[in-house]
Amino acid sequence: MNTRKYLLPAAVAGVLALSLSACGGGGGGSTASSGGDAAANLDGRGPITYVQGKDNSNVVRPLVDKWNAAHPDQKVTFKEQSDQADQQHDDLVQNFQAKNANYDVVDVDVIWTAEFAAKGWLQPLTDKMSIDTSKMLPATVKTATYNNTLFAAPQTSDGGILFYRKDLVPTPPKTWDEMMNMCSIAKQNNIDCYAGQFAKYEGLTVNAAEAINSAGGTIVGDDGKSTVTSAAAKAGLNNLVTAYKNGNIPTQGVTYQEEQGRQSFEDGKLLFLRNWPYVYNLAKTDGSSKVKDTFGMAPLPGKDGPGASSLGGHNLAVSVYSQHKATAKDFLTFMTSEETEKFYATQGSLAPVLGSLYDDPTLVQQLPYLPVLKTSIQNAVPRPVTPFYPAVTKAIQDNAYAAIKGDKSVDQAMTDMDTAINSASQ
Repeated sequence: MNTRKYLLPAAVAGVLALSLSACGGGGGGSTASSGGDAAANLDGRGPITYVQGKDNSNVVRPLVDKWNAAHPDQKVTFKEQSDQADQQHDDLVQNFQAKNANYDVVDVDVIWTAEFAAKGWLQPLTDKMSIDTSKMLPATVKTATYNNTLFAAPQTSDGGILFYRKDLVPTPPKTWDEMMNMCSIAKQNNIDCYAGQFAKYEGLTVNAAEAINSAGGTIVGDDGKSTVTSAAAKAGLNNLVTAYKNGNIPTQGVTYQEEQGRQSFEDGKLLFLRNWPYVYNLAKTDGSSKVKDTFGMAPLPGKDGPGASSLGGHNLAVSVYSQHKATAKDFLTFMTSEETEKFYATQGSLAPVLGSLYDDPTLVQQLPYLPVLKTSIQNAVPRPVTPFYPAVTKAIQDNAYAAIKGDKSVDQAMTDMDTAINSASQ
């Protein structure tokens, strides 16, 4: 499925499927900022092509039509990829490796930005190519930055949310320990307590990263080296291990992706659910939902307050091989303007990157959880920013899953994760 996260399910073709195929070496440039390609065609204007995954909610076409009407000599052609994240990723890799000048502006998942920038495929957005990011949520700008250089324009965002039964828990928990203590309420009502995405896939990387970051740990440092053997990182993973061992995360929780947890919550069988905002409208409108009027939404609980959500979303980047970079830059500005960002929210149900829109009364009336989502995104931490992401996410998934299931101790899982992450970058 497309990794683009939807805030309302009318636009949902499915849910997170971020499994990435490992991409081999080879590339258009040796480093992120070297080579003549990045210095070429900065003043070039003319027709360009915009490449993005499947436009399920018809957001892109109206925007392209609007641009083309105003720029008859610099028209944009929309190349629509499949709705499969790994296919989108590999299509971009193949065309970058071929130095295809016709992939001018590309839509990249936040977890691909560092990988593509490190290979020298993305145009640094500096000097003539610089864009204004001052009104964007800082966490979204961080996902578009590699080695202290901006390589993409944040386009849409997303953050994890805690869904809870407000009929059973009038005030949502603010900390992890508080939530775990509330699991006695679940037992009294013969329902499960807490679920997230703990099956062995990209969703587990998201959830494990949230647990580690919320406990004050990190997965990689600024140098890209593993930091998972710290006491805080181990404490974060141990929170999940303990919750599964004592039943606060149900036995079947290690098979849950987004949809299984949503279904359990809508069936009234779950007190707390970590998921994405798309659940809101489904839980409200599904005919089978038993919690239509009895659920609330809150920021993820952390150690001492709001937890650190993993950040979702997409960025827009210009290929270093584009011959019309001035046009491409203007198109980036157009696609991230306040008017366009508002359109993403109303038409595509996508989380905007401009902080002010989360307090817009009209939008909040339509999407009442936007203030909660803003808190989530403001406290969010990107998944490991590394050019070796496919290998890093595998290391996290394999070892976090083994620890949660009890097949490895937390210490052993983190030692093995540390080794695998560091070997991925060598």
